[in-house]
Amino acid sequence: MNKIQLVVGLGNPGTEYEHTRHNVGFDFVDAIAEQQSVLFSEEKKFFGMLARTKIAGEEIRLLKPQTYMNKSGQSVAAVANFFRIPPEAILVIHDELDLPCGALKLKNGGSHGGHNGLKDIQAHLSTPAFWRLRIGIGHPGDKKLVVDYVLKKPISTQRTMIQESIDKALNELPTIIGGDMATAMRILHTQ
Repeated sequence: MNKIQLVVGLGNPGTEYEHTRHNVGFDFVDAIAEQQSVLFSEEKKFFGMLARTKIAGEEIRLLKPQTYMNKSGQSVAAVANFFRIPPEAILVIHDELDLPCGALKLKNGGSHGGHNGLKDIQAHLSTPAFWRLRIGIGHPGDKKLVVDYVLKKPISTQRTMIQESIDKALNELPTIIGGDMATAMRILHTQ
């Protein structure tokens, strides 16, 4: 049973992207940092913002890559290599178009499903075998609308649903960090 050592929230840096659908990963790790009363510091050698805390008795690093979404792997690999964190001890939180708004899915490995952040992390780690927490943002219904959709802030009802899913996942974070993924999945996957 592998415990999580690195929690990565995916998003794009810059105020214009704050709280957009594509930045739910940033929102999630920001919520952890707030809950744990820790601050992120900019770490140029890791191409990101890094914080350290303890959850469920385990030392955890929180990472917000500052490379833009499609280059997230550069930051994740830099931290993983420096601290000798194996891929199976990494949890990546990201937005998921293919899940209804507010739905949660925890999984290990699998396809990147066209998500550029995941694609780059897989390339840099040379494996898809890391944990992902997928936060549903819904789909605009037409492929041509996707880019505009993910880079916009959700409407208030969706924002509430996403926030509720973040809160639910935060409650299960000690279980996930401790490596009891089966229990976490059972709770997270029920609406």
